[in-house]
Parts: sequence; C-alpha cells; structure tokens
Amino acid sequence: MKNRILAAIMAMVMVMGLAACGSSSTTATTAAATTAAATEAATTAAEAQATEAPATEAAAEETYLVGICQLVQHVALDAATQGFKDGLTAALGDRVQFDEQNASGEANNCQTIVNGFISENVDLIMANATPALTAAASATADIPILGTSVTAYGVALDIDDFNGTVGRNISGTSDLASLEEQAQMLMEIYPEAKKVGLLFCNAEPNSRYQVDEVNKVLTAAGIECVEYAFTDSNDITSVTTKACDEVDVIYIPTDNAAAANTEAIANVVRPAKVPVVAGEEGICKGCGTVTLSISYYDLGVTTGQMAAKILTGEADIATMPVEYTTSTKKYNAEICAELGVTVPADYAVIE
Repeated sequence: MKNRILAAIMAMVMVMGLAACGSSSTTATTAAATTAAATEAATTAAEAQATEAPATEAAAEETYLVGICQLVQHVALDAATQGFKDGLTAALGDRVQFDEQNASGEANNCQTIVNGFISENVDLIMANATPALTAAASATADIPILGTSVTAYGVALDIDDFNGTVGRNISGTSDLASLEEQAQMLMEIYPEAKKVGLLFCNAEPNSRYQVDEVNKVLTAAGIECVEYAFTDSNDITSVTTKACDEVDVIYIPTDNAAAANTEAIANVVRPAKVPVVAGEEGICKGCGTVTLSISYYDLGVTTGQMAAKILTGEADIATMPVEYTTSTKKYNAEICAELGVTVPADYAVIE
C-alpha cells in the first residue's frame, strides 16, 4: 500500500514540475509550494496507514490455539471436555481453535501430548483429569494450564496446606463432592451395613485421598472398612469379585479407571447383589445405586469461561482460585429396583 502511494506522489511531482517549466516564476513558486504540500500530506497519510492498518488487522484476526489433553474416554470426562469447548466458544466464537487429544488411559501418553502442545506453541492447555494436569505442570511453567475433573489440586500437585489457589501458571475446576456427605449417604441408604469395601485404582492419588476421607467418617461411625485396590483393567474383575465375597456395600470414588470399566464391575456386583455407592454419576449409571454427583458438563463450561478470561487478559491465572460446582443426590432406578433399595424423595433419578 505504501509503495503505491509513493509512486503516485512521484508522478504528481513530475507533472507539476513540467507545468512549472512553462510558466512565470510566480506560477513556478506556487506550483512548488503546492507540490510540497501535496507531498507532505501524502507522506503523512502513508505513514499513518503504515502504522495503523497492521494494528487494526492484527486485532481483527487475533486467534487462539488451545490444546486439550483428556486422560481417557468415558462419560464424565467426555462431558467435561464438551462443556469446556462450548463455554470457551460461547465467549470467543471462531477466534479459538482446539487441538483435542486423548491419552487412552495411559499417563505416559499425557506427557507426549503435552510436549506436542508446547512444540505447537499453544496459548493454553486444558488438562482433563489428574494425570493430564501433572503432566502439563511438569512440562511448562509458562503456558497457562487449566485442569478439570481434578478432585484435589493440593494432592495432585503435592502442595502442602493448599489454600485454594495454585499460583504460577495453573488453576482450574474440581469435581470434588463432599466426601463426608457421601459417607453419610451410604449410611442413610444402607443403615444395616457393617462392612464396606473401598474399591479404587491404586495408580490414582486422588482416589486414595477420597477413600481415606470416607474411611475416616465410616470408621468413626463404627463401620469396618476394607480397601480393594486394583492396578488397571486387567485385575479389576478379580479384585471386585473378592470385595463382593467379603463386604455388604462397595464404595467407589471418582476414579477414572473405574469409570472406564463400569461394565466389568457391573458384571460382578449385579449377579452378587452387592450395592455400589459411587462418587460420580457416570459410575453410578454403569454399576451403582446412589451417588452424590456434580455435572461434569457444567464443570467444563466453568473451565471454558475461566480460559476466556485468561486468553483475553481479563484475568491472571496465577491469582485465580480453583472453582467448584454444586452436587446433587441421584440414584440408578434400574439397579435400585433390582436390589429392592428404597430411595428418599430428595434423590433425582439418573436419566
């Protein structure tokens, strides 16, 4: 654009110069003055356009690339990812693009995915589940990281006396529903239970945290608790079978390995007629009777809204506290009817 304007200026100067040669000195002086004024005005306009146009175009074309690392595919995490994308798109429209990848349940894959995001120079990383968060946290201290479907940030990131704000380049949302209320729910629905099995994956630190807290409440109430820890999908059936042989009720926290294998668990607990109290709706829908659960979709939307504020500079991630959402008592109508479980009126049915 600037070169075309300067060419026009030179042409104007040449024309005026020729006109000046065929006139009196007064005319020549006037022509020269006119030429100088025109030259100065055109140059000023060119400089203004050179300065302002790129800035305007950059502002209009500014886009963001967001990397999404999801640990594994199951109902809860899928809903959180969708909610995140919907929440962020609602705020920024087509100015945001997503690179969405799934680690297929392997923590090592999370590290590979995150390293790829760093190479792409993404503007923000959304880490869906604890292993995704820890992988991102260890990989970069510069790119903003938002976790979601993470139960306890202090546990996940090894922060003593966690006060609700991680600081540095990390924040997010938590899927934690009150563990004390979950234990109270178990005792409310199964008042005759004397022995409770705590079924969880020993590779998930957040699961360990949850069963420890529920154990404290149940033990204080005089109920015996026994841990049944499995490693992965290969031993989940055998461990669940052992639990069914020994306990009255099974408690499963918000555990990603359990959530991805509810069918395998159901194939054991339903024939054995051992009820399951679950930490979240997806597990309850697959193999449980009752749950105190959050909406993972809503959790994702909240995370997306946080991301929009970070990307546009409206908020500093280092000062953003971890956010939570409300929980609801719900029940699995089919399995409750199968086991003859009576549910109080304040429980909502899982659709």
